[in-house]
Amino acid sequence: MADKLTPQQRHKCMSRIKGRDTKPEMLVRRWLWHDGWRYRLCVKGFPGRPDLVIRRIKTVIFVNGCFWHGHNVVSERVGESPAKVHEFDADMTSFELTDSGCCKIPHTNRAFWIRKITTNRLRDYRNYSVYIQAGWRVLVVWECMLKPKTRTDTLRALSHRLNTIFLESLKKPKEYAFEREDACGMVAE
Repeated sequence: MADKLTPQQRHKCMSRIKGRDTKPEMLVRRWLWHDGWRYRLCVKGFPGRPDLVIRRIKTVIFVNGCFWHGHNVVSERVGESPAKVHEFDADMTSFELTDSGCCKIPHTNRAFWIRKITTNRLRDYRNYSVYIQAGWRVLVVWECMLKPKTRTDTLRALSHRLNTIFLESLKKPKEYAFEREDACGMVAE
């Protein structure tokens, strides 16, 4: 199916797509704030600029759009069995993404969109691994999980997961820096 808009109209339309304060992100933020969680937004210096950062329990939350981050798309090389996402040609000539229920790859300029979505997914995985190696928790909420039918269940599950992480953080003994015994002076005999 051909694009119904001219290239200039399509450019104008695509340039108006927001990266912050999207409807799914606002739903998650309002729910968590009402549930008593306090967070920072889009903290500079954090890899991938997570949507929400809860430093108290070392957790980052990404609210991802299904299209832009390739939710449930299958990555495969043409003529071969499915391959892992990070194994692809630099020019993307023998690479194909298969549509999922919530992410449809456009047929117009398909090579561009495959390259765009694949590189977004690769960047996401790299950022997630940086957090995991640093001891942080990474939670991802997908746009399709916030549709009216599943919204409440998803947000309750998110709250439950955050509460579980908080309780696990309480179990860890705190480390105190004590002075050596021989460095302490006697108070009285």
